[in-house]
Parts: sequence; C-alpha cells; structure tokens
Amino acid sequence: MAVRDAASLLPPLLLLALLHTWGARAAVEVTMEEEVQVFHGDTARIPCTVTSDDGSGGMIVQWFYVISSGKSHLIYNQDSMEKRVVKNTPYTDRIAVENNGTAGGVLTISDVQLHDEVEFVCHVRSLTDGTGEGRTRLRVFKTPDFPTIERAEKGISVDDEPSKVGTCEVKNGYPKPTITWYRNNMPLRSITDVVNLINSATTGSSDLFSVKSELFLKVKKEDKDATFYCEVKYLVPGAEKMTETNGINITVFYPATEVNMWVESPKRLIVEGDSVKLRCSSNGNVPSQEFEIKDKNGVSLGGSEAVLEKVSRLDSGVYECSVVDMNTFEELTTNTAIFVNYLDEAVIEPKDTVLVEQRKELKATCNALSSLHTKTTWLKNGKEVSKGHYLSLKNITYDDAGLYVCIVTVPEIEEMQTNASLQVHVQGPPEITENKLIEKETAEKEVELSCHVKGYPTPKITWTSSDGKVIGSASHMTTELGAKSVVKVKVTSNMTVICSSSNSFGTDSVTYSIKAKITKHTTTPATTTTTTITSAYTTPNVSTNTSTTTNTAIPKSKVKAETAKPPEKVKKGSNGVIIAVIIICILLLAILGSVLYFLYKKGKICNRSGKQDFTKEKSGKDRIVVEMKSDNTEEAILLGVNGEKQLPGDQIHS
Repeated sequence: MAVRDAASLLPPLLLLALLHTWGARAAVEVTMEEEVQVFHGDTARIPCTVTSDDGSGGMIVQWFYVISSGKSHLIYNQDSMEKRVVKNTPYTDRIAVENNGTAGGVLTISDVQLHDEVEFVCHVRSLTDGTGEGRTRLRVFKTPDFPTIERAEKGISVDDEPSKVGTCEVKNGYPKPTITWYRNNMPLRSITDVVNLINSATTGSSDLFSVKSELFLKVKKEDKDATFYCEVKYLVPGAEKMTETNGINITVFYPATEVNMWVESPKRLIVEGDSVKLRCSSNGNVPSQEFEIKDKNGVSLGGSEAVLEKVSRLDSGVYECSVVDMNTFEELTTNTAIFVNYLDEAVIEPKDTVLVEQRKELKATCNALSSLHTKTTWLKNGKEVSKGHYLSLKNITYDDAGLYVCIVTVPEIEEMQTNASLQVHVQGPPEITENKLIEKETAEKEVELSCHVKGYPTPKITWTSSDGKVIGSASHMTTELGAKSVVKVKVTSNMTVICSSSNSFGTDSVTYSIKAKITKHTTTPATTTTTTITSAYTTPNVSTNTSTTTNTAIPKSKVKAETAKPPEKVKKGSNGVIIAVIIICILLLAILGSVLYFLYKKGKICNRSGKQDFTKEKSGKDRIVVEMKSDNTEEAILLGVNGEKQLPGDQIHS
C-alpha cells in the first residue's frame, strides 16, 4: 500500500523538477562605451559586447535610439531566424550591424548628422529569458570656419566712454566655439566702464553655431600702438583646438603735449639757391588741431608744411610753428633756426689782365667770402700750378704767359664752388720759336711755312721773299704766348723766304731756304737706263729739242748704269735658239755700256741729233741726263752720271 503510494507520487515530483529547471534564467552581460565621438559627415561605430552563460547562440539583439523625451525607437532587430533593419526610421538607410565576435556586434552609422547626437541602446535577450542592456551616447563635432575680425571705422578719443573697437565672428562650428579678445598678447576680461564684451550665438537650419563677439573699450593714448586680435577655441573628437584672427590697429585721438619743427630738405647744410622744406607736427592726434608756420618776420607761410624757394643769406633766421586744438583752443608753439650758407664770387688782385716784363716777379691773390671753410687752387691750361690764396711767379718768361684760373671750393659741400681768371701777358721783344735758318727741300709745287712768335705786345709778322717783296697771302692769329702766321708759297725754283716779327720792344726773324727738287722719268719696255749727276754748285741751263749735253767738268761725280734685261717672248721651236738670242742681247748691252762709259770719260756724249741740253736741279746741284735710243726698241734710254736709272718723266725741261 505504501509502495503503491510512493510510486503514484513519482511522476508529479519529476514534472515539478523539470518545470523548476525550465524556469531558471541565464545571466546576460552587455558592455558598451559611455560615449563615441565622431566628426560631422563621418561614419560612427558603436560596439556592443555580450557575454552569457547560455553562449551567443539563439539570442535576440535589438538596437534602439532614445530621443530627448526619453522614448526609445527600434531601429534594428536580430534573432536566430533573421537580421532586419527597421524601415521608416531616420537610420533605415544609414545603419548596419557588423560582427565583432559576440552577439551584440557593432552598430555603424554613416554620414553622421547633428541630430544623430542621441543615446543608442543595445538590448539582448537569451533563450532562458535572461536580458542585458547597454547604452552609448553619440557626440558629433564640426570644425568651424576661419574666424574674421573687423575694426571700428572711426577713430576713438581718449575722452570718450567705452567705444567699439572691433568685431570678431566665427561660423559653422559644433559644439559652440568660444571667442577671447587679446590686446598685445594679453587676454581682455570684462571690467566695468573699461572693457565690455558682448557675445552672441546663432544657429541656422543646419544647426551649426555662429558666434560673434564685440569689444568695447575705453582707450588710452598707448592704444594707438596696440594690436588687437581674437582667439577662437573649439572641440574636436578627443581634443580642444584653437585658432587666431589677424591683428588690427585702431585710431586713437589724444591731445598734444608738445610740438616739433624741423627742416625736411635738404638733408645737408643749406646753401644759397636751395629750396628749403619746413615741417611741423605735434605728439597729439586730434582731428580738430590746426598748424601754422611763420617766418622770422611773423608772416604766415602755411600749415604743417612750408617751402622756401631759392633761399639767400637774408632768409637766415628763426621760424616758428604753432598748433591749436580747436575743441579746447589750447595752443602750443615751437621754433627752429635756419642758417643759409654762402660763397661769394672769387676776386683776384690784380684784376682781369696784368702785364709783366720778362724776368720780373708776379704776385696775385684770390679770395672769396664764405660762411664755411674754403680751399683755393690755381690752374693753368687745366693743370694745377699752385695751392692757396696766393700765386707767386718769379723770373717770368714767355712760357709763364697765359690764362690763370683760381677755383675756390667748400670741402663740406662738393657742389659749392666759384672761380675767377687772370690773364698774364709777359712783355718783351719777339722771339721766334723756329730755328734762325731752316733749309727745306721739296718736290711739291706749293709749300706751307709757319712762324710762331712769343712776345707782348702781340708781335706783327711779315713774310718777304729774298728780293724784298712782301708775301701778302699769309694768315695770322693771336696765341696765348704771342702770335702765329702761316703762308703758302709756290715753288718754281730755289728760293728764300723770310719771316720777320716786331713789336715795341724789338724785332726777330727767321730765314727759310727752299730747294726745289724736280724729277721726271722715261720708261722703255725693253731697256731703261738712268744717269744722275749732282754738283756742288749751280750750272746754267740751255734747252735743246732732242738731247742734253754738258761740257762742264764735274768733280767727285759718280756714274752708275743699270741695263734692264729685255723681256723674253716664248715661241714654239728649239730651246737652243732662245738661249742663243738671249746671249746675243746680253753681249749687245755690254758693248753699249762700254761705249757710254768711254763717252763719259771724254766729257761728251753724242746722240743722233748732235744737239745739247743743259739741266739744273732745284737743289742747285747739277744733274746731267743722257738720253740714248736703242736700235731695237727706238725708245729713249736715260742714264744718270752716277749710274742710276732715270725714267723719262725724270728729265728736266726748263
């Protein structure tokens, strides 16, 4: 009975044990990052790591996003049967879940936008109804545009209340950027009645922030040189960054405490003839201030600038500048002294022209009145002859005559100089620089003769021939030392020309002995013979028609005869015939030379006509020309007595 009861109770107890086992829940643990940061437009990755006693198989994974009201919306569902992205949500086309080795996976969101900055939930449920959940907040960042800065258009007075200095603005940033103002690298903080910062932020349809900051400042005089700029700070994933604007300067108005005046130009010492520019300014900066420059007599010359044209020493003096603040009528004045340097014209004593006798002494002085130290130099013909104010010439000669130039310079100013000149004449009788007797031999038909004379008063020059006739075709000119004359004389025979000069102190002369040289030549194709005889004295000329002969004894004469070889003509035939002809010609020439020499020794040379011709060279020495004719060529052969060849053009016909 007891056994039967025990047996009847076994199935219910077993069923109860099984039911207890099926109702036990396995533990599920979900691990997620608290925050994931991503740039606007990039892809976000949110991992969900799941651990469970049941393992990863058969689990249900769901992804939600939570709006600001706290309500959750399913965007993804995964079970053992399917993986599904929920349709008609903001993430339908932008999310996916990747496997990371656990049931949760990694949620990826592409093209992240600002409204994606919400909380995402990974919910996991096991087969035994064990659940786990993790949450991650997505943070979105957008780098702002480069900031801009603008300064106030108008100047600011130190007497004004805090006035607007400038505006800084940065656009399209997320989260909201911050702006800090700096003055000369020092940050500015709001100070009542001194620094006032007004910041504002706006968002557009894109939900990006634009921040603007305006700086109001009670300026000081020192702010005229200050540099103002803005610093912008903004967040990026995992860091904070900073950028700066360009610097600006502002116009600050402040009253003057002193006024200055100076010479703007020239930068060197002022000299007569300069244009002088005066400037005037104050250490204040007030739009209403007015300047006035006055000369030494109190006459107004203009405002902050004045120009004095072509100043002279009379313009030297004290010039004044004044500045008046038209708001307060306060006046400040200052002055500056101007000195105009000068250099008067040089003065030489004695003046202009001086007469000095030969071998006497000349003393001269050169001075120029100047406000600066001067240097004096004496020049003659461009060459320095003396330094200093004094010129001393001792034992004067004609070579000392001429123009002396005194140059006075100012070493401190190169372009400042003056000069004067002194003409020195050395008195004395004429001195002709040429030799007293000049012999000149020429074959030209006309000869040019010159005569240079030293002396003062300027000598008078006269040209005469040997017979006392005055040659009136001469040209005359005055030189530094005296005079010069040039004459052209026609040469037909030997002649003498005299250059005479005179002044009140005496006379001088020079003689030109001109020897005419006339040579003519006669040339024969076959034979050319020239004979020239030169005598130490003159032989009268007698002309004939066909020949020239002299019966005068000729001492120390030389005769040289040259016989030209007749040209050979090459014809067809035996070479022996040609050689025989050449030998015969040579023999004939030798015989002809012997005959001529014999006639020369006898003192008589006869030609066919038997007539005689006497010739006279221009030099006064005899030249005897003998004309011979060859029977073969019928051409004249001229031999000089000295044996030199003479061309037909060298015969002399009187």
